Amino acid sequence: MSKPPFFPAFQLKTPPGEDRPRQVCDTCGFINYVNPKIVVGSVVAVDGGVLMCRRAIEPRKGFWTLPAGFMEEGETVEAAALREALEEAQAKLTLQGVLAIYSVPHISQVQIMFRATLAEPGFAPGPESLETAVFALDALPEKEFAFPSVAWALKDYRRFLAGEPGPFSNPA
Repeated sequence: MSKPPFFPAFQLKTPPGEDRPRQVCDTCGFINYVNPKIVVGSVVAVDGGVLMCRRAIEPRKGFWTLPAGFMEEGETVEAAALREALEEAQAKLTLQGVLAIYSVPHISQVQIMFRATLAEPGFAPGPESLETAVFALDALPEKEFAFPSVAWALKDYRRFLAGEPGPFSNPA
């Protein structure tokens, strides 16, 4: 059975002027650029500790993370960070600045982490979280972190609290 004429067929090839293979439409020559995904999140300071969420979804269901997630089309990074905190922790935040920008090329992600505080008192698990909690920096559930970037962000947050200005980037 052949494909209808309106259904493009793509081949992986290196277009003229490009330095790597791309998905190119056989019919019209359209180049389908596949770019990294942007993840945004926040280290939220609460009563001397940080707000964390236990994931209710895969990947890494049941593990602890910071309120974070994928940016949506049409959002600023700031709006995405605020939305993710509301979705995951029912928390309204005040962003205080960029803490770090991490490049994670093996999964095609750029992760932007903010420093934040609660704009209003209160937080609770959202639909993507089993529970929310505030952990002191010396009592973090490190063996239960969902992703390496959670550890990176919390280490960089400690560096910020110690007087290093940031923003920080991938660990050396």
